[in-house]
Amino acid sequence: MTPQQNTITAWARLLRTQGQWQAEVHQALKTAGLPPLAWYDVLLELHRVDDAGLRQYQIGEQTLLTKHNLSRLLDRLENEALVTRRECAEDGRGNVVLITAAGRRLLKKMWPVYGRVIRERLEGRLNEQEITTLATLLGKLEQGTGA
Repeated sequence: MTPQQNTITAWARLLRTQGQWQAEVHQALKTAGLPPLAWYDVLLELHRVDDAGLRQYQIGEQTLLTKHNLSRLLDRLENEALVTRRECAEDGRGNVVLITAAGRRLLKKMWPVYGRVIRERLEGRLNEQEITTLATLLGKLEQGTGA
């Protein structure tokens, strides 16, 4: 069964907008001499859990990076001393990844650039009620939520 035309239009606009905004964030970070958005995403997830850390698969679930790309990225972040890995207490075969103080500083440095794009793209184009409505609608569509 084919989706209705307005459904196809909404889908295409959602994907196109997401791609455009991600490209803008990437460019803004690059212009500011900062690393790519994927670095921010991983560091943010680790910052959120503080000293508990995350297993690699958990980071992958939160960031939607492929296993291969995430593994390479974690190696780079570790080489830059932005994350550390320690043996997982529950499973000696795996590691827990933790953010370092340097990782927190980088995250804090990246946020203003990222936040500026968010402000320009949302607050610059939609009023507060429209943003709330958009957040509610996207929450309904987000996988794993029953809202």
